[in-house]
Amino acid sequence: MTSLFTKTISLKKEFTISPEEFAQLRDFIYAQSGIYIADNRKYLLENRLRNRLKQLNLKSFGEYYYYLQYDAGRKQELNKLFEVVTTNETSFFRNPPQLKVFQDHVLREVVEAQRKAGDRRIRIWSAGCSTGEEPYTMAIQMSEVLGGELPGWNVKITANDLSEGVLASARRGVYTEYALRTTPQEMIRKYFTEEEGRYTIREDLKRMITFGQINLSDRMQLKRVERSHIIFCRNVIIYFDDEMKKRVISSFYDNLLPGGYLLIGHSESLHNISRAFKPTHYPGAIIYRKEE
Repeated sequence: MTSLFTKTISLKKEFTISPEEFAQLRDFIYAQSGIYIADNRKYLLENRLRNRLKQLNLKSFGEYYYYLQYDAGRKQELNKLFEVVTTNETSFFRNPPQLKVFQDHVLREVVEAQRKAGDRRIRIWSAGCSTGEEPYTMAIQMSEVLGGELPGWNVKITANDLSEGVLASARRGVYTEYALRTTPQEMIRKYFTEEEGRYTIREDLKRMITFGQINLSDRMQLKRVERSHIIFCRNVIIYFDDEMKKRVISSFYDNLLPGGYLLIGHSESLHNISRAFKPTHYPGAIIYRKEE
């Protein structure tokens, strides 16, 4: 009779990734998304994909690699894979010092420049929007800056992510109290309706945002994004190797209108990636600008 201990050992061995399987999956993920998984994160890939193997009734990571390439359900599974290998830890008003600079300086400067030009269009791109907290935060800040003028402006926020799963959640615009943990109470009262512990974003803010799937490693997809006054890409390029970072940042530069702004994560830097942007230092934030 097989003991429970023996079964546990057998199951653990069955779902251990070999060096060859890790190399195959890492290269596949990189080719599909530009996300690079370093050797010291092998355990992370193994742990995160173990449930996918169980749910698909597969016996090894080699079988999973074969499934991703040849099975009829590979397209749907690719979306699941993207969800597994990316971290979607986010919240409304994340990194307040940077967002204060965004609202008080970047947004106001763009609004003033557009007003002077007689052009009431503003285009913002949230590249790596996760479950929507970031673009909805920008919509709230836009409403705060424009106030009663907002209906007279044509504001469009393009929000993209690699994972279709997180985009579906973003489109619903319904959040828990945890997602609002860094949000000022007056903003919650003003821009959300609460029912049984669930918070729904205002419909007029939802209408500002267009959510869609995008793969930042696909240059042709990036070229189809409408040119922007501001790009947010926070805590995304940390997943890329240097070559991929340079390609993505170059695409952002091409997308930005003259004088446009790029905001990246507070722990990220364009040092050794691009010298095309002019960095401006503010308390708690560095903002990159495409010179006119």
